[in-house]
Amino acid sequence: MLLATVQMFTIVFCFFLASGAAAADRPKRVKSDVASAVVPLAPPITILSIIPAQAEPGTKVALSGTGFGENATVFMGSAEIAVRISDPRQIEFIVPPQLEAGIYALYLKRSDGTIGRSYNFTVLPLRPVITSLQPAQISFCASGREREVMVSGKNFGKSSMLFFDGAVLGSTPVSSESLSFVVPPVAGGLHQVLVKNSPENGSESLALVVTTKPEIGQVTVGSDYVNFYELIITGNNFSQNSSIYVDGIRIGGRGGQDAADREKLLYVDCTKMIYQRHPYSSVDKDFKLQIINSGGEGSQVITVSAP
Repeated sequence: MLLATVQMFTIVFCFFLASGAAAADRPKRVKSDVASAVVPLAPPITILSIIPAQAEPGTKVALSGTGFGENATVFMGSAEIAVRISDPRQIEFIVPPQLEAGIYALYLKRSDGTIGRSYNFTVLPLRPVITSLQPAQISFCASGREREVMVSGKNFGKSSMLFFDGAVLGSTPVSSESLSFVVPPVAGGLHQVLVKNSPENGSESLALVVTTKPEIGQVTVGSDYVNFYELIITGNNFSQNSSIYVDGIRIGGRGGQDAADREKLLYVDCTKMIYQRHPYSSVDKDFKLQIINSGGEGSQVITVSAP
């Protein structure tokens, strides 16, 4: 009995020792003192304003918002555009000059690869600009190439339309900086010329002057008849109603009196008139001539030496 008790105690003691040794041999679970690192999420790209929302190529555009980061790129369609970050909330870029008019998807791409929401951005056709007309004035009776005007400026294209006094007028493109047109038959005075690349995209207008003031270029003696001879007057802007003043006496024209029904003024065209003069003597004398149009505009006064 005693022997059995001793054996039982020995078995229990050995089991206890074995259990303690096994527990000592197992690796202990070590609790880390460092908390698991949590990487903060990058803020999304948010565009709050696009100023302007539409622009011509070459225009500066400003984007305001948040989440732009230190390095970002703007895309318009497939075109990648470098930007200037003036502060963390504003980005500026230039609309590329090579972009054609149309609607483009504008979005921002951050250096970490994050892409923001896209917005529609309208690229407008380049606005045409007129800087000069050559010539800036023509005479009322100009003809042929004398009525051709060259328009100088920039941003002209094949689809550019020229407007003369508000109506479309045929023109000939010469380059992106010039085009030409022929002045139609119009009244004298100021006329407006402008160019449009689209119905809403036009230049400022320039004035073209059509002058009606008569000008005497030359007076020569023409045919000589029994009782009179002809003085041929050449110049510009003569009309069928023009009158001639000879030493202050009005001859011909609307309301004009032919001296004793003998002195006459014949209209040939706007550059030529014939004064039929009945002299009292064949001796040359000096007298003054001036052409007056029906509107009251008068030429310079010239002195003629003839019978």
